[in-house]
Amino acid sequence: MRIYSRISMSTSSLLLCLFASASSFLTHHSNIGAHRQSHRAILGCSFGKMKRSTCFSSLKMMETIECDVAIVGGGPAGCTCALYTSRADLKTVILDKNPHVGALAITSHIANYPGVDKAMTGEELLDQMRQQAIDYGTDYRRAQVFMIEVEEGDGKKYSKTIYTPEATVKARSLILATGAMGRSSAPFPGEEEFLGQGVSYCATCDGAFYRDSEVAVFGVSVEAMEEALFLTKFASTVHWITPTSPWTDDDEHVKDLLAKDNVKHWSKTKFISVEGEPSGVTGMKVKQIEEEEEEVIPVEGVFIYALGGGSKPITDFIQNQVELNEDGGVKVNEDMEASVKGVYAIGDVRNTPYKQVVVAASDGCIAAMSIDKYLKGRKSVKVDWIHK
Repeated sequence: MRIYSRISMSTSSLLLCLFASASSFLTHHSNIGAHRQSHRAILGCSFGKMKRSTCFSSLKMMETIECDVAIVGGGPAGCTCALYTSRADLKTVILDKNPHVGALAITSHIANYPGVDKAMTGEELLDQMRQQAIDYGTDYRRAQVFMIEVEEGDGKKYSKTIYTPEATVKARSLILATGAMGRSSAPFPGEEEFLGQGVSYCATCDGAFYRDSEVAVFGVSVEAMEEALFLTKFASTVHWITPTSPWTDDDEHVKDLLAKDNVKHWSKTKFISVEGEPSGVTGMKVKQIEEEEEEVIPVEGVFIYALGGGSKPITDFIQNQVELNEDGGVKVNEDMEASVKGVYAIGDVRNTPYKQVVVAASDGCIAAMSIDKYLKGRKSVKVDWIHK
């Protein structure tokens, strides 16, 4: 594929382009047109949103983190893996885009996880899992991963590189734990066409490009509200478009967002299409339920956080670096190791039919023990790690 040949070019020149349109390369919620649009996304610096000098400056300022274990995804699989690797005295970093949007986080009650009271919510359980990993030394960071580069490892060198807008992580081993909440619904008209030219899925990646401009955010999830709130720092006006109003009056996310002077809320409004011209997005066509006519909101950026059923493995950022199964899940062996030595995949990103919290947690445990064996050159798995 075209994208694979571009990945092989030098890291500096590749990152130069990627920095200008990171979120077009990866979407946490959408696999829409990723491969067809990757060429456009990689040429982000040519879109006029960032000067070459700015790209190089940003690259130089990026923090570089070295670790033994890098985990992409902070759900039950990732947190369990981190708990075990941290207890094994392996320097572990979790990169988690948003702790509020995964399959477990949005589950209202947990009744079938051993030892957990049935009144506990999924988010409460996940909070405990995350904190337990942190207490044992895990470095937890909220960050969106937009690309990885992996080489066959020997357990000694930093052969895995993970790119985020804020930092580059170099690791001896890499765990993919991004789940299967990928959006499976059809793209909106114009969404694919303007991906990387005004359409984005990551405000923290692209928000600064829209300083003093008007932008639109579509979605009613916590993630959508947090991203819209972030955009208020840069945009002159943030148009928040929601198809429904499912929240309560005391929702803190809603209160915080609507308290901003530069937020305009379009409630019960249907997203029709993204409008634009060859240079990029010029507007978002919508229709309010109570109105007969459609209208176009003039904006330069459209940030989409649509719900899509939550059944598609989130693998866009992988970009053929490891082998996938026909069903889209990452292919692994019994040790949870992927097709590249030192890369592992756990939880729903494998697209296992057994999408349960306890299964995800067990995947994390298996991968952690396999990693300990791999990095420390053991001939067999060490059943438990005892700390004095």
